[in-house]
Amino acid sequence: MKKMDYQNVRGTQDYLPDQEATRRVIRRTLEDTFIAYGCRPLETPILNYTELMASKYAGGAEILQEMYTLTDRGERDLALRYDLTIPFAKVVAMNPAITMPFKRYEIGKVFRDGPIKAGRFREFTQCDVDIVGVESQAAEAELMMMAIDAFDQLKLKINLQFNNRKLLVGLLQLFEVEQDQMNRVILTLDKIEKIEEKTMLDELKALGLSDNSIHKIKHFLDKRPQISMEYFEGFATENVFLQQGLQELMELTSYLEALGISEQCIFNPFLARGLEIYTGSIYEIFLADGTIRSSIGSGGRYDNAIGGLLEANQTYATVGISFGLDVIYTALELSGKIEQNAPSVDIYIIPLGTEKEALKLATALRREKYKIEVELSGKKVKKAMEKANRENTPKVIVLGDNEVNQNMYKIKDMKSGEEEIVAFFFSTP
Repeated sequence: MKKMDYQNVRGTQDYLPDQEATRRVIRRTLEDTFIAYGCRPLETPILNYTELMASKYAGGAEILQEMYTLTDRGERDLALRYDLTIPFAKVVAMNPAITMPFKRYEIGKVFRDGPIKAGRFREFTQCDVDIVGVESQAAEAELMMMAIDAFDQLKLKINLQFNNRKLLVGLLQLFEVEQDQMNRVILTLDKIEKIEEKTMLDELKALGLSDNSIHKIKHFLDKRPQISMEYFEGFATENVFLQQGLQELMELTSYLEALGISEQCIFNPFLARGLEIYTGSIYEIFLADGTIRSSIGSGGRYDNAIGGLLEANQTYATVGISFGLDVIYTALELSGKIEQNAPSVDIYIIPLGTEKEALKLATALRREKYKIEVELSGKKVKKAMEKANRENTPKVIVLGDNEVNQNMYKIKDMKSGEEEIVAFFFSTP
């Protein structure tokens, strides 16, 4: 008989208690921040119809190549969600009575059959916030402020890079890129920080771009160090997309300055965000120290998704941001900010043939909000104390017949060695 393979599926992993405890801290920190910004919780199914996840208003051709698909017993085509955005858009489309603006957060597992690298897996947890019903760039600014607040609490220094897809589309039109080539060109430009310029230009040529277009793109890339938002003002009158994109960028910048976060938020005219869903502002979050080069969060405006699912001409002003819990964990691990051997309980009770009384005491202490573990495997005191020291447990109670008969217990501080006697009625006096 063939031996069972006990290895995890590639791109997935187990999180042992110490690791998962840290992940829960990250999750709680993000969730508390989301709630502080007035966001309401939502949960959507992991399993969806393939047609929904493959909608032209979803992630685009590249992400669909990474989508996990399956068929159920009824031979329906299904897919695992690859992000939380389209399931959220589906919820709004299905519930027209939702009061606008609607701000929601969701934290859940998503799945992508993509490349694996530091902090990037095939099963991972996303933490998303989306706002529907706000056309102003104030929505983007609030999400960027929220990101800075969350990472401040996690003690991670970050920078946000931002751009605008309208500006990018207008720019490509000036470069005489054909409409049907736009998305593929944007996907290629999105690799600008990851590949050499020559490799990028070769990829653009392989897409069928004219020599004239490639020459204009190269000329623009060569000016990278000098390009600021003001650079585009001279071209704005030549192209409506450039004009709209620049106006939105200037509005966003005014909010960032008012919030006092403009130094952490950097305009990057080469930021593309590969997903086809985006229609306006886009942004990515990076560690300031560069220990992880890929983004640890990202988002943008996608006004066409909800109306597209409804097959209506109506647009729904929608903007969102997403944080990768797994990559944040990796960032904390690399920075040495994960507390090693953090205690999981406040008090460890070691019964000496007094298990019933120990459980009664534990119940009373838990009602006082202490985290309690009772030793129930029959360990000797020496071995149990070794476990308490190994797990950095702050306090220990050794409970024998004498303590029970005298209706008291001794609680020992493991750091100082001091003991305190506390009255407790193990039986009715």
